[in-house]
Amino acid sequence: MIRGQDAAAAAFLAAWRGGAMHHAWLLGGPRGVGKASFARAAAKRVLAEAAGHVGRDHPLAIDADTPTVRFIDADGGSAHPDFKQVERLPNKTGTALARNITVDQVRELAGLFESTPALGSWRVVVIDSVDDLEKGAANALLKMLEEPPPNCLFLLVSHVPGRLLPTIRSRCRMLPFKPLDPGVMTSLLRDMRPELDSAAAAALADASGGSIGAALGLAGLDLAPLRAEALALMREGDPANARRVRLVQALGQRGSAERYAAFLDLAPTLIAGEARTLAGPKRLRALNAYGAARALGRLAPRLSLDPAATAFKLGTILASVADPAPTR
Repeated sequence: MIRGQDAAAAAFLAAWRGGAMHHAWLLGGPRGVGKASFARAAAKRVLAEAAGHVGRDHPLAIDADTPTVRFIDADGGSAHPDFKQVERLPNKTGTALARNITVDQVRELAGLFESTPALGSWRVVVIDSVDDLEKGAANALLKMLEEPPPNCLFLLVSHVPGRLLPTIRSRCRMLPFKPLDPGVMTSLLRDMRPELDSAAAAALADASGGSIGAALGLAGLDLAPLRAEALALMREGDPANARRVRLVQALGQRGSAERYAAFLDLAPTLIAGEARTLAGPKRLRALNAYGAARALGRLAPRLSLDPAATAFKLGTILASVADPAPTR
């Protein structure tokens, strides 16, 4: 099971077991919430049953020793004759990934469809992500979706389904993926980064908006002390400016750009969480602070505002939750 996406797993398995399997599924939702992992897990599940390695009542997760899993996990999936994963390839210099998935990559799928399945009765294609298709590749995929081969399953990962060709969307069954809840996020972080303490894991969960991918990307930014400072500002205020000065020292120095950007994103989330615990005038101040923090977070990067001054201003916004007229 992909933790935190039980509803998606249940919907997919219900369709599979019920014999109402759509030939194309659009896995849509924010980045880093498990869509690509789910697509590979679903591919393994379908192909394992097709090969007789698991029964129809088996859950989504397949044991790593199952032959189907070993084939798909070897050489990027190329070892399994009934499975293809399409993604951006390295660019010509090998220094980064190409900007798009090319039309030639999609056309190469014809080889999978021209032959009968080798290890079972199904073939599975994962495209991660379908957002990366160049125009010709999108049109080539559309032709395949319009006339799908029998017993072929397309799993299309999309971070922004609304930007896809409407004709592609209309030929897929949508499978929505939501941001992960804080408990799942913290659990995943403690599993993946066991060196993190509870405060650091909670700070990353707060900062990443339910995306484990984003949280792992922020893991080296040491956000836990900043989270603690923000909570103290909201709960105790800052009559002597000491806490705001510490924010400036942490975020306004050279080399702090990533941490500064992360804290701009984190602050509104922290304020919203605090507002849910409050009542009366204090809650109203928190809601006003939330709007001010969001506006500052959008404005500062666009106008290249000075990070030190912005950090101090954000500290003032946080302190306003505790004190209706914080020291400036």
